[in-house]
Amino acid sequence: MKRPVLVLQVVRWAMILHLFMILSLQAGQKSGQPNVVFILADDMGWTDLGVQGSKYYESPNIDKLALQSCRFQNHHHCQNCVPTRSSLWSGQYSSRTGIYTVGSLERGESSQRRLRVPENLTQLPLDRKTIADQLKQAGYRTGYFGKWHLGQKGDYHPSRRGWGQAITSMGQHFDFVTQPPVEHDKADYLADWLTDRAIAFLDESRKDPFFLVLAHFAVHTPLQAKAEKIRQFETKSPSGGHGNATYAAMIASLDDSVGRVLRRLEELQLADDTVVIFASDNGGVGGYGERAQNVTDNSPLRDGKGSHYEGGLRVPMFVRWPGVTRPGSLSQEPTTHVDFYPTILEIAGASKPDQILDGLSLVPILKSSNPAKAKLDRDSIFAHLPGYLEGRDGQWRTTPVSTIIQREFKLLEYLEDGRLELYDLRSDPSEKQNLAMVNSAKASQMQGQLSQWRKSTRAAMPTPNPDYGKPLTDSQKQSRKKARNEEETQ
Repeated sequence: MKRPVLVLQVVRWAMILHLFMILSLQAGQKSGQPNVVFILADDMGWTDLGVQGSKYYESPNIDKLALQSCRFQNHHHCQNCVPTRSSLWSGQYSSRTGIYTVGSLERGESSQRRLRVPENLTQLPLDRKTIADQLKQAGYRTGYFGKWHLGQKGDYHPSRRGWGQAITSMGQHFDFVTQPPVEHDKADYLADWLTDRAIAFLDESRKDPFFLVLAHFAVHTPLQAKAEKIRQFETKSPSGGHGNATYAAMIASLDDSVGRVLRRLEELQLADDTVVIFASDNGGVGGYGERAQNVTDNSPLRDGKGSHYEGGLRVPMFVRWPGVTRPGSLSQEPTTHVDFYPTILEIAGASKPDQILDGLSLVPILKSSNPAKAKLDRDSIFAHLPGYLEGRDGQWRTTPVSTIIQREFKLLEYLEDGRLELYDLRSDPSEKQNLAMVNSAKASQMQGQLSQWRKSTRAAMPTPNPDYGKPLTDSQKQSRKKARNEEETQ
């Protein structure tokens, strides 16, 4: 055999072998274990993205992702960060985890509080299996980078809760502190630094199925952004209640992060085998009125973070599952934080834990040829806060309240006086017209179901406050101030 012919045959077989290896890798990735990337923003309001209606903020990468996804336009989380995170990773409502807020449920002076609040847990109980525990058992590499807020040290840290790699940080966007401590430059911007860690994890994990959580501290206060980003928005005209240049710059940096992660998935040829989820942990800080310290505006939704009105609970959320979800599709089905756990389990083919899961898998909607008409086999989702929340301006974000949403109807039961508020979210998303008296039969039916849900989940309830009307001592006032600042800065 002539030498050129032999060389040609060797090259041909090498090409065939290379093609076979590529096809085998692709087949392995698509055999039922797609990768999952969960990107969680902090305090991003429902309209804080271009794709969600903002004419001031700029988010081209997130907008592009949204248009490639199924967008859930009626998705709800808790009124603030910690209970949302406990529900995301445990699959259980706050009434089961005992985590209802940051720090204590007590807000305001005793003379303002009619009810004595129950204890609030601040760390995710160790007997709860996280979604990462289950995916790790299913053969996934797991990584968590960013805000955790469910116990920073020891057995409560995410590195002990199923995530093989985990670095947490919150509180500052510059000169931040990490757990475990990792050296970095004081000028590093946290959103960029966390993205570097996430991309390194992708590079290390490309040969195995992986579950990555990138939990940004952005766009939470304090308002801190890169100078060049701020200048980008300082000359731009405000629009629709959006006009804070620093906040816009923070959104832009968050958007850059999402773009970098998506591009790296493309570069690693993993994008087609990766489910990408994007959401915020609660509503934006705004919509409270002229006297309040508003950062953004959630209009047409009412109020914002800390409230059980839609501006506090409804968040942007979308899921891209290449080859499964219909790009640009919309779902109006009411969904909530506890749905992610069973959804990711089904996507990964992982087993359920030996604990109650309160949510339902969203896979039927994701796989539907018509997500706009797809329904889940339930009629209600819930929220419960047995305490008080207030902002730095001293105004209540909410008093103790329980909430139930049934398709277009939403009922709030305020626990101080039993007041009911019923809204038709389909015709009145701004929650302006209380229908509790007009449609008392519906209000009564929903209140009964809400009461039964509280009993079945053993929800903690406030009780009459014997100190109501008595002024606080100086030490109690300091405690109140500390708790309020924790709410705003964490």
